[in-house]
Amino acid sequence: MSIRQVGASAVTALLVGAGLVAASPVTAAANGVSQADFATASAASGVPEPVLLAVSYLASQWDSHAGKPSTAGGYGPMHLTDMTTLRADYARTHKGDFGDDARGDTSRPATAPAATTKAVPTAAKDDTLPRAASLLHVPASTLRTDARQNLLGGAAVLAAQARQLGHGTLPSSVAGWYPAVKAVTGSDSYAADVFDVIRTGASRTTAEGQTITLAADRSVAAQGAPNQPGTDCPARLGCDFQPAAYKLNGDGTDKGNYGNYDTADRPRTNRINTVVIHDTEETYADSIAIFQNPLKFTSAHYVLRSADGHVTQMVRTKDVAWQAGNWYVNTHSVGIEHEGYADAGGSWYTEELYRSSSRLVRYLAQRYGIPLDRQHIIGHDNVPSLTQRGVAGMHWDPAAYWDWQHYFDLLGAPLRGWGHGRSSVVMILPSDRRTEPLMSCPDTGPSVPIPGTGTSTVQLHTAPSDSAPLISDPALHPDGSPGTTRHCDWGDKVSTGQIYAVAERRGDWTAIWYDGFEGWFRDSRQAPATVSTHAVLVTPKPGLASIPVYGGAYPDASEYPAEIPPNTVSPLQYKLLAGQKYAFGGVGPTEYYYAPTIDKSLPLDHTVVRGKTVFYEIQLGHRVGYVKAADVRFTVG
Repeated sequence: MSIRQVGASAVTALLVGAGLVAASPVTAAANGVSQADFATASAASGVPEPVLLAVSYLASQWDSHAGKPSTAGGYGPMHLTDMTTLRADYARTHKGDFGDDARGDTSRPATAPAATTKAVPTAAKDDTLPRAASLLHVPASTLRTDARQNLLGGAAVLAAQARQLGHGTLPSSVAGWYPAVKAVTGSDSYAADVFDVIRTGASRTTAEGQTITLAADRSVAAQGAPNQPGTDCPARLGCDFQPAAYKLNGDGTDKGNYGNYDTADRPRTNRINTVVIHDTEETYADSIAIFQNPLKFTSAHYVLRSADGHVTQMVRTKDVAWQAGNWYVNTHSVGIEHEGYADAGGSWYTEELYRSSSRLVRYLAQRYGIPLDRQHIIGHDNVPSLTQRGVAGMHWDPAAYWDWQHYFDLLGAPLRGWGHGRSSVVMILPSDRRTEPLMSCPDTGPSVPIPGTGTSTVQLHTAPSDSAPLISDPALHPDGSPGTTRHCDWGDKVSTGQIYAVAERRGDWTAIWYDGFEGWFRDSRQAPATVSTHAVLVTPKPGLASIPVYGGAYPDASEYPAEIPPNTVSPLQYKLLAGQKYAFGGVGPTEYYYAPTIDKSLPLDHTVVRGKTVFYEIQLGHRVGYVKAADVRFTVG
């Protein structure tokens, strides 16, 4: 929660008098919270148990996260925020994500974004953790590591805010707590979701093994957060609109030197068939500022705040945001940035962030007919490069700590097969998200283990053995050296929800076709990494020893009008060999959107060139790819 400053409260006396909070600092650590702990905190603070349960569920899903801060600097089951502590982690791990050509149009020179002065997060006046520590008379460090004290601290802050609004008295009904929740969280949409959870109920077994249940209460009225007029958002999400820059740079004479997006009329001009999930690598506020600076040459359609899931639209979905580093993907996708950092060890995304994002994506999928699967709802780390040279520099966010399985549950499209089996096609679905320890990816110095957080990836070996080297991606390891366990080394990793054809099985090991290779991973019945599924597959046509793979689907040079310089695709480093099979993701529209200037001052400016060559999207490896229909045939697995 992003918390606003609240006044003094008499809740401390109640907590101390009940024997739940010591008058002197508490140092004992706790391993998570239980159902009884919520009842105890409610009795001590006067905050109704359903309110505490719902606020905590949307912040943390009732997990303590082993004392690690969220991407918004929140700690524990009540997500008590402390930006002062996050500041040290930010300085240690922050690398930034806006230093390359996000437009990704190979027909024009790559832009060179202006340098960014990194604004380190500072202590906020509305931080809740120091406020809770003051109310409970306990050290702030206790509230970071002791889940029960964290719960009591969150309850104390909510009660203090309610007393301030009620001139010394607490609300007499659950519904009466809405103003206090809104004031504490700083978000109308968060407060609305709190009462939505109270209406519908929730139940979950936490990471600490505690089963906690919030019984549904249909008597609580549904709440809503109005959207700013004109936003492309589902009803009641509380979106606002802060436009990204659309402005010439320099003296204005160069009509091609502008930022930070291109106007279009999608889906009339270009079909929208993909959503790209990003993390910002910046704070929410800094991300907004970057997208509003035309010298940055980057943008996204939406930016989501981690603390409360607030959605800010910055580019109309009809227009093309410069977000994925691949012009073909940009012209057919919507980009959504989530406040967070891919490599900040142990950090976590709030439940409200996942919830807001999933509501937005469900709306977009329904509006544009986008399939809810992992070849159309993809991470930035799944976007290919258009050129061989660009592959190694493609981004790897949101990476292994984005919980794809939970996200698709919220999307209403659970990632499911029919259990672990011996089928010829599998979906990656690790049974234990804590089985793949990763190393950090610092700009300088050695990698260090990333502690305390499970991953959504499985690492691939060259043979069915833990001692066998990891797959060597030719773009990331041109010298042929093995892949690594570094978080950013995406070329030897598969991600939850992705679908692959089985190449071979040996005992507890499964091999899949991946980037033209066989990749092996442990997949035992006791600890499965996959579930069986069906898929349409493509394989090279008989008689072809290998076929090329591309990063997009552009027309042939002969299909461009004379006024438009031809822009074609060239093969990537990867080849599909005879007998290999890959999951089919649909027909890629063969088209190129020509938009070289800000004002349509060139002939046929802002025109779509369409070609006749048919391309198929496939799940190539960690990233998607494209093959020519003439090179492959279909098979079913």
